[in-house]
Amino acid sequence: MNGIGITLRALHDGERDLETDLLAVAERHRTEHEVHHVATDVARWSREHAARLAALGPDHGVELSGPRDHGAPGALTALREKAAQALGRRPETGLLLLEDLRDLHLAAARNSLHWEMLAQSAQATRDRALLDLAADCHPQTLRQMRWTNTMIKVLSPQLLVSV
Repeated sequence: MNGIGITLRALHDGERDLETDLLAVAERHRTEHEVHHVATDVARWSREHAARLAALGPDHGVELSGPRDHGAPGALTALREKAAQALGRRPETGLLLLEDLRDLHLAAARNSLHWEMLAQSAQATRDRALLDLAADCHPQTLRQMRWTNTMIKVLSPQLLVSV
């Protein structure tokens, strides 16, 4: 496997992990409606990115699995929802939210760097399919980063002062 294949695998794994983490944060902070809904929405981008990377992988000698199956909501989801409602908007919950947003931001930043590396190597090798993929997906990753950064800016003052 060459460097492009290694980077494809790292990005694919990063997108799958980011999708899982976004969905987990959405469930954990269900009472924060904007976080819940936006995180659920932007998780779809990472899911799509992973699927598109998996489709392109064989062209670069890499077998990548498709998107993860997150299953149907069950008893555990109901329990998480009840716990989120019980915790409500306590300061400790706010600090956990900030920590989650920070972790999401760093994961998206890592993916963004991988997209940038792939785009640069695609230009160098004149790989149009890889360049098109990076051009389509990287802006959505940058939007994921901007969203987490904005949420941190909005929530930090109130949450950090109230503890």
